[in-house]
Amino acid sequence: MSEEKKEDNLNENVETHEDVESSETEQVVERSETANEEEIPVKEVVPEEKQTDDSTEETSQGMGIQKKDEQPKKKSLGKRILSGGMELILYVMIAVICVFVVPRYVVQRTQVSGPSMESTLQNKDNILVEKLSYRFGEPERFDIVVFYHFYDEDYRDKNDEDCYDFYVKRIIGLPGEKVQIIPDETGNTCTIYINDEPLDEKYGKDPITYEGVASEPIVLDEGEYFVLGDNREVSQDSRYEEVGNIKEEDIVGKAWFRMYPFSKFGFLND
Repeated sequence: MSEEKKEDNLNENVETHEDVESSETEQVVERSETANEEEIPVKEVVPEEKQTDDSTEETSQGMGIQKKDEQPKKKSLGKRILSGGMELILYVMIAVICVFVVPRYVVQRTQVSGPSMESTLQNKDNILVEKLSYRFGEPERFDIVVFYHFYDEDYRDKNDEDCYDFYVKRIIGLPGEKVQIIPDETGNTCTIYINDEPLDEKYGKDPITYEGVASEPIVLDEGEYFVLGDNREVSQDSRYEEVGNIKEEDIVGKAWFRMYPFSKFGFLND
């Protein structure tokens, strides 16, 4: 082959190689641009002031912070007066309930006078008398009860404090029962009989030596109770005509809690 042809072929190969390289370079650039367009999302540039305002507004709403111009208005003078009046009425109602309703229908404080209930209760003990249990049920044997004792049975006015006193005793006989106190063979001590059966009880401080009107059988009517003091030697109770049988309507309530002295503070044990 002639030298001219060799030289022409060589030049054609070089040009062909350069064309291939140029084509490959263009393909690489196109792929790079395509990749950049797919991978890099377009992000809108927001001014810093707007970002700060939006963020602050969202935070305020999320935390419940009100703007100055959205602060609640102060209550009017009339609403404040109405609110204060309602509170005053509520306090007055509570005071009325505590002073009048509770002592009359729920619980009442009273003071023991005398030694008739020793050793269970002492002179000047302060006790609470609850009244609810006897509104829903009947008094039971051995309950310690407080009741009205009227000086004159012909004048029984519970609103007149000058015509009665409060007594505190223990229930021994129940309505419909026959009660009798019988001396033993020596005549020195007596036993309580209920329906001709000796009563098993342990509340007396000392043995009974005086049977009073109960020396004869006493049949209790409906709503009547026979009561004794625990200190049987000094207690004025149903054995005496001045006291006699207690009517259920005269029972104030059940001695329930000792408030004073503080050394014996607590519930009373039957």
